Amino acid sequence: MPNGAPFLILGPPTPQTPVLLAVPHAGRDYPAGLTARARVPVEQLQALEDRHADRLVEQAVAGGATAIVARIARAAIDLNRDPREIDPAMIDGSVAAERLLQSAKVRAGLGLFPRRLPASGELWRGRLGMEEATRRLAEAHGPYHRAIAERIDAIRAVFGVAVLIDCHSMPPLPSRQPGGPVRIVLGDRFGAGAAGSVIDTAMATIEEVGLRAARNHPYAGGYTIDRHGRPRRQVHAFQIEYDRSLYLDATLDAPGPGLEACAQLLATIASRIGDMLGRETPGLPIAAE
Repeated sequence: MPNGAPFLILGPPTPQTPVLLAVPHAGRDYPAGLTARARVPVEQLQALEDRHADRLVEQAVAGGATAIVARIARAAIDLNRDPREIDPAMIDGSVAAERLLQSAKVRAGLGLFPRRLPASGELWRGRLGMEEATRRLAEAHGPYHRAIAERIDAIRAVFGVAVLIDCHSMPPLPSRQPGGPVRIVLGDRFGAGAAGSVIDTAMATIEEVGLRAARNHPYAGGYTIDRHGRPRRQVHAFQIEYDRSLYLDATLDAPGPGLEACAQLLATIASRIGDMLGRETPGLPIAAE
């Protein structure tokens, strides 16, 4: 991987809250071999990023939460995709049918290895070698999800419960109602990823600051929520999508004046959910000793 590890783990070694944050799409490390294969400039590959979404977790981490933040660019591998979501037309070599999951994301060109973007067309020259595809899975995707699972286990060992917030950003949504556009979307896989009380707490916190929020539409969460959310086992997981215009500048490229408020909102959501889970789990410590 370029410049070292494909992701960073931020926060205290011993969990201080029941909350873990993940940021899979904000990575800005582009391997030289990747850019050499690209048919488009790096600036167009950056359209795949949740631009600067890693900055949104800073205040929550300062408050004691842990964050697992991708460094490798989404153009190389999408850490929020099932490892079977591979477009076989991208691969130089045969892929066994049982290793493939032909989802809507794959058909749209946004599978495990992104293939195309509406504004750019095909992104790559030639096909991706099977050896390289396997290496990216082994060095980035597998370790990233193992790190999430291990941290969830560590949190549960302290608190008996854990919540994973998968952090993303989205293009501004069109306004179809008198109240204005939805600015934040929470996705819990239609209740499969988290208890209703967890999502209700997050929704209420967002609405308190005057932002409209929606649940599961148009984004219900992806592979990370499917893989790690187990509310019956006291592991709750949901996705949060911030409208990029809330925290980026007018070009939607650089951090903007709303960044601090958005980071504070996420920190407040994490804190309130952590407090709520602590109250609902009697006999467990509120924080690590």
